[in-house]
Amino acid sequence: MSKTKERIRESNLRYRQSLGQNFLYDEDLLATLVADAGVGPEEDVLEIGPGAGSLTAPLCDAAHHVLSLELDERLIPLLEAFMAGRENFSLLQGDVMTANLAEITGNLRRPFAVVANIPYYITTPLITRLLTCGLPLSRLALMVQKEVAEKILSHPGEEGWGPLAVRCQYQCDPYLARIVPAACFTPPPKVDSAFLVMPLRQEPAVRVREEKDFFQIVTAAFALRRKTMTNGLCASLHLNREEALALMGRAGLDEKIRGERLTLEELARLSDAWTEMKEEKDK
Repeated sequence: MSKTKERIRESNLRYRQSLGQNFLYDEDLLATLVADAGVGPEEDVLEIGPGAGSLTAPLCDAAHHVLSLELDERLIPLLEAFMAGRENFSLLQGDVMTANLAEITGNLRRPFAVVANIPYYITTPLITRLLTCGLPLSRLALMVQKEVAEKILSHPGEEGWGPLAVRCQYQCDPYLARIVPAACFTPPPKVDSAFLVMPLRQEPAVRVREEKDFFQIVTAAFALRRKTMTNGLCASLHLNREEALALMGRAGLDEKIRGERLTLEELARLSDAWTEMKEEKDK
């Protein structure tokens, strides 16, 4: 039995399904995940959801400093005892979805990495929050459901291609580090997982005049799946059909193409056309 698993058993701690608690105990796998994350001795790490600290310890072995943010207050004493004496470790109790991330990471070296075995039910909102809150990030290294990883890595026209994939590929260069079977976790989840590494791009994958307009277009592209992009523009941007057709024409796009088939480059062209159309109306 692993030392972490033994500590959990001795503490009589019950796993909370409501918090999506599925812990890893295989020490060889944990060391491999840290290597996959690319954490080095000059880099600081924000770890989200350390649980019982099984991944925290090898992260501290590899990184300059690790700041762990844990929601479950019951785990704080366990973590403090397990990580006692680690000078390159600090711990906060709180909810990553509501915490002031800029404030709590203020002392970390810039840029820093985020490493997390996160509850699956907050995967999409958490990734979105991390990529939109202005943190100086080098990369995200996240344990996610295999299905979510497939969505993030999908291509235009595929079932998984959607707002999350566009957001991640626009800001990051994501790749699959490894598949982690459900049997590796305690308690085992119902599905296999994937360790996904997402280095932040120095510049977005495509240039757009107004990023806000770009994501409005992205929303419109997937608002009416299986419908044309023209219909999506009418529904999301409140354009009449004539205006939507004119916008598609400006971007050099077929009026009958579906939004879910548009590439990042085509979405960017449509976004810039939308920006220009609005500017003309404001004159």
